[in-house]
Amino acid sequence: MHPHLHTKDNTACEEVMSILDECHARGFLWKSMGMCNSAKTAVNKCLRAQRLERTRVNREVAKKKNEEIKEKWKEIDANS
Repeated sequence: MHPHLHTKDNTACEEVMSILDECHARGFLWKSMGMCNSAKTAVNKCLRAQRLERTRVNREVAKKKNEEIKEKWKEIDANS
């Protein structure tokens, strides 16, 4: 599932999302004939890139946190 599209976190994808919104505003027939598929694919790619970046950053933060915890445990073990 995608996150909410129009939030402050999705400013990088704002342009492609507005293109998709414009395409959807043209009506049901336009959407059902597949005319918005390329815009939808662009939104998916943009959101995926954002998710991968968030994942990378979260992984780095978690590694740092785990290293700090290991250091604290070593200190506790050394003082015990």
